Amino acid sequence: MSTALLSIDLGAISRNWKALDARTGCETAAVVKADGYGLGAGVVARTLAQAGARKFFVAVAEEGAAVREAIGPGPDISVFSGHLADDADLIRAHDLTPMLNSVDQMLRHVEALPGHAFGLQLDTGMNRLGIEPEEWAALRDIAMRQKPRLIMSHLACADDPPHAMNTSQLKAFHQMTDGLDVPRSLAATGGILLGPEYHFDLTRPGVGLYGGLPFADAEPVVSIDLPVIQIRNLTPGETVGYSNTWTAARPSRIATVAAGYADGLHRTMSGKARVYSGAHACTIVGRVSMDLIGIDVTDLDHEPETLSILGSQQTVDDLADAAGTIGYEILTSIGGRYRRHYTE
Repeated sequence: MSTALLSIDLGAISRNWKALDARTGCETAAVVKADGYGLGAGVVARTLAQAGARKFFVAVAEEGAAVREAIGPGPDISVFSGHLADDADLIRAHDLTPMLNSVDQMLRHVEALPGHAFGLQLDTGMNRLGIEPEEWAALRDIAMRQKPRLIMSHLACADDPPHAMNTSQLKAFHQMTDGLDVPRSLAATGGILLGPEYHFDLTRPGVGLYGGLPFADAEPVVSIDLPVIQIRNLTPGETVGYSNTWTAARPSRIATVAAGYADGLHRTMSGKARVYSGAHACTIVGRVSMDLIGIDVTDLDHEPETLSILGSQQTVDDLADAAGTIGYEILTSIGGRYRRHYTE
């Protein structure tokens, strides 16, 4: 086939969740936003529910509706963006828990869905989402009378353990929530690794479930194999790809594979990333285009039918380094053209 193969190890996702859960003494949820970090929110959520996860987090209500349809009634599904205009029907129909981020969201939620479960997100310094400390001081008593299901905040620098922002946010979270009879959550993957003082009552791992840093002990989850469409011989001085950015310095064999930036393989990988035939690394040459990539296979002793760009030889974070980005972006950029193969 001429379509690249995306293999997803659901068993590894399950084991990564269990490994992160084992590092805490509290409940462990699972973040399945952005279509399960590009791997399929429905199948990922079902796998994690079977592993023991009873709480899930998504970015927006539409994602929550899709996860609910996949896992059925019972587990809690929280929505980071809170209760936006026109969300009431989705929240009600799919029993979602919005994490309210402002006074306006609280008023909207209480008026539209009186008695419906909600949580609260507080801003402890990231300045992205959440109720700010001054606003919280005025709102706190009113909010507590409505009996929120969870109070959470989000760490800005958890992947950098020595960063002073971590202790600053931890202190702020204590100041804003100590003494309240409500479950609390501060830690995602990086926060779990910072230690038990960051764990509170619930942790929310995301990228670590999918094999990404900062969880260095994570099992790899994703592999991508690219089919070779054609191999051609070049003489010294011939060029490859748009704008002639690569010139053969020796007699060369160049394989063209069926994948490109439409499949989430960024143009910034051009001339930097590698692909693998077994343990042998081959360099991307020329520009990554929408559907095709050139690979220098001169030093192989065979003509490969496929080449691996993600797998045992190259992790999602290795590829991200070559692209000048982070593993999160590589995962969530995975396009829809791959043939998907799920294993347990």
